[in-house]
Amino acid sequence: MTVQAPRGTQDLLPGTTEKWQFVERKITDLCRRFNYQEIRTPIFEHTELFQRGVGDTTDIVQREMYTFTDRGDRSITLRPEGTASVVRAFVQNKLYGSPTQPTKLYYFGPMFRYERPQQGRMRQFVQFGVEALGSKDPAIDAEIMSLAMSVYQELGLKSLKLVINSLGDTESRNNHREALINHFEPHKEELCADCQVRLTKNPLRVLDCKKDREHPAMATAPSILEYLNEESGEYFQKVQNYLDHMGIPYEVDKNLVRGLDYYNHTAFEIMSDADGFGAITTLCGGGRYNGLVEDLGGPETPGIGFALSVERLLMALDAEAVALNENSGVDCYFVSLGDKAQEEAVRLTYELRKAGIQIDKDYQERKLKAQFKTADRLHVKYVIVLGENELENNQVSVKDMESGEQQEVALCELVTYLIKALQGDKQDGK
Repeated sequence: MTVQAPRGTQDLLPGTTEKWQFVERKITDLCRRFNYQEIRTPIFEHTELFQRGVGDTTDIVQREMYTFTDRGDRSITLRPEGTASVVRAFVQNKLYGSPTQPTKLYYFGPMFRYERPQQGRMRQFVQFGVEALGSKDPAIDAEIMSLAMSVYQELGLKSLKLVINSLGDTESRNNHREALINHFEPHKEELCADCQVRLTKNPLRVLDCKKDREHPAMATAPSILEYLNEESGEYFQKVQNYLDHMGIPYEVDKNLVRGLDYYNHTAFEIMSDADGFGAITTLCGGGRYNGLVEDLGGPETPGIGFALSVERLLMALDAEAVALNENSGVDCYFVSLGDKAQEEAVRLTYELRKAGIQIDKDYQERKLKAQFKTADRLHVKYVIVLGENELENNQVSVKDMESGEQQEVALCELVTYLIKALQGDKQDGK
């Protein structure tokens, strides 16, 4: 019996991983420019963290988490999202005590959700996320959204739409909650079983239901924007003003609520309008979560963040036919003939690698023609040939694979020669 990868997971093979590495490098550089620092948290956490942090009424906690009991009889969960873990680390390590605030963090890592696998939605997926903790300034909301948009734009995506909404403060949400219950109560028996429970526990989640989204009552549901108190309304208007000043286009969607319980005030999503991208158009989502730090045992600390699936990002790049400039070629390839030449080739290959040159060699004892074929397949820039004659003369033959020119180079000068040649190629844009 052949053992295969579990359903909802995938192997990322050479030829694909280079695209992932390119995207990760671009995003990491962008975070550096925005002054966000990397944080790495455990892949599994105590289950209580997600029950408290994500919310008991969410789909994630109710049916999607990978939870198990360890040998110490503790309930452990593979992390389904990143924010709760980052906030836990923020509290546990007392990052709120740093004199430099807000604390601005980013992360990459695998997340796990038990749901039906489909295109762009896996049971193990890689998430990139950003969290800014310690500021209630609406300007940081705008900064977070500008960073999210920059990720997609700098990678070359064009068909993007930023959608925003406000969920208001506690007072606004309570008033809206009561209005939602009164609105949906006459239709309760027509809603799915989940929404019948949500209606009393967290009616805002009814608006996020995938099963009942076409129900007529959804279209006439009261908007949170109608229940924002003066403070919440002013906050939301300031966020929009900052986006306007940065020249970032957006749409206000009164039905955008996000799927996690900890959100308040600003909520947003970035969607793809590209043809052929698929039915699930959301690329990224986030929002403000004032109160989450306190729920996890920390001091009163406002926060805002977003997360995106790297898999869906790559899908969007494919949908818009964006070619990534990942460098998957090899600089040099060493061809050697004869036992003594092979020994010297091993030494020289090691020296070249220590000098920072990307190089490979034959390890199959193939003939000269076969070794050159391998060099062609690797798209190398230079082939270094070392045989018995070259070895007697303490030199190698270096062939430029683009021009076909061949140069004899002394063994003691090979490192310097190749470094200079490769630097010249970079300056020429090769």
